[in-house]
Amino acid sequence: MKRRFHQLDVFTAVPLKGNPLAVVHDAQGLNDETMAAFARWTNLSETTFLLPPTDAAADYRVRIFTPGGELPFAGHPTLGSCHAWLAAGGEPRAAGVVVQECGVGRVRVRRGGGASAPAGDAAGRLFFAAPPLRRSGPLDEALVQRITAALGVMRHDVLHHQWVDNGPGWCAVMLRSAAQVLACRPDAALLDELRLGVVGPHEAGSEALFEVRAFVPSLGVGEDPVTGSLNAGLGQWLIGAGLAPPAYLAAQGTVLGRAGKVFIEQAGDTVWVGGEVAGCVEGTVTL
Repeated sequence: MKRRFHQLDVFTAVPLKGNPLAVVHDAQGLNDETMAAFARWTNLSETTFLLPPTDAAADYRVRIFTPGGELPFAGHPTLGSCHAWLAAGGEPRAAGVVVQECGVGRVRVRRGGGASAPAGDAAGRLFFAAPPLRRSGPLDEALVQRITAALGVMRHDVLHHQWVDNGPGWCAVMLRSAAQVLACRPDAALLDELRLGVVGPHEAGSEALFEVRAFVPSLGVGEDPVTGSLNAGLGQWLIGAGLAPPAYLAAQGTVLGRAGKVFIEQAGDTVWVGGEVAGCVEGTVTL
């Protein structure tokens, strides 16, 4: 059966500089095995399947697959799936906000430049509301020691550490600088099943406040180019701990030749995670 298909680049306005996403529309009738096989075939960090919602308050339902399995939530698939759903003629129930149903429940997505947008920037990006953290608090010392060994840094280079798990299982460490983050060459065997975020501050005057990297060898990805779920957890942690202002820009994907831009801003009790989406491929797929 032929189904509508999009391939998009998320967290960038320039194709080939963000994190690619495959989106299959009208995925009713596809079983788990077919979805998983197609995600392995695309070999992208995530592939999503759009379905009618089972929650009456949602506009659509999405299932998110990596080459290694299904995720209850992920950030760049949320923004990319919403973009694809709107491009295919989707109309939200409530003006100005789209409600996505996924494994963690409802996730709100809105449009707008936001407080973190540079002066004169277009308001065409999408923002999702960061879901609540399922696990927070500092990492135990044995895990920190394992992470430093895997990253090839000294223990005193880790300034802060935290669980920032909003579904995928993220833990995170902050290093002394963005340069140190960029220099990491992690040992995948030592990371093993960990889903690790690494963040470090850029020098004063840089466009981005932080450099971010995400390592997920257990999902068959290695390093994720630009990661919305991780940045959502980082935003909640860093803003809440006073380590970041209420609005900032994070860069990600530099080591992989990408130029991902993730806009973080807090409004009331909600942290919003935003970015542009660039269309790359549109057509049909036979599944």
